[in-house]
Amino acid sequence: MEVKTVGIACDHAGFPLKQFVVQYLEEKKYPYKDFGCNSDLSCDYPDYAHSLAEAVEKGEVYPGIAICGSGEGMAITLNKHQGVRAGLAWNKDIAELIRQHNDANVLVMPGRFIDNNMAAKIMDEFFKANFEGGRHERRTKKIPVEK
Repeated sequence: MEVKTVGIACDHAGFPLKQFVVQYLEEKKYPYKDFGCNSDLSCDYPDYAHSLAEAVEKGEVYPGIAICGSGEGMAITLNKHQGVRAGLAWNKDIAELIRQHNDANVLVMPGRFIDNNMAAKIMDEFFKANFEGGRHERRTKKIPVEK
């Protein structure tokens, strides 16, 4: 995957893992843009997910990383946007597959269910995997809802 600027978003439950993600990105020298949140005080994940999704759709960031407690809230919200393919990964194999088969442009991680070591493995796989195209491209083209 060719990284442009990584967009990051989280809620309060994802904040501790987001701090690790920022450290990881800085060590790898990946540029990033942080869409919040910026503390572990209770907040609403859609506020941050929508900001990240809009930046992905506009091409301002690629790829994105989103984190909430289970990862589900972020994934559900992100995937409401037509230009986003957010995939929830809790291990490195799923991170690889969401890139190879689904051309995921946002990685979602469950902050309450993985540790920093697993998050690093997930991000390593996500960043090195590439979309395989072929039959998967045919399928991903069917994802957007036409109006």
